[in-house]
Amino acid sequence: MAKATLLFHRKVTYDDGHISELTIWHLPVANSERHHGLKYSLFYGREGARLIGYDNERGKGDHRHYGSLEEKYVFRSTTQLIRDFMEDVAKLRSSA
Repeated sequence: MAKATLLFHRKVTYDDGHISELTIWHLPVANSERHHGLKYSLFYGREGARLIGYDNERGKGDHRHYGSLEEKYVFRSTTQLIRDFMEDVAKLRSSA
């Protein structure tokens, strides 16, 4: 069975200890949950505490976590996914 191919990975540790980590894989075969053929995990928070997250965990499809809120996310493109995530991170960091 073919494995997913890593397309993008970036991890940043901010001066205040917060972490931003973005990982996107290309799947060998798209499916009904991941019609775009990607698996992704975008995380912002501290060790053990997610403040913002975008992912498409099996069984949940594309979705977004913002604090305690979890909601469906409409995937348009990888560029838009990263842009939306970084906008959320910037908004949260500027309010701190």
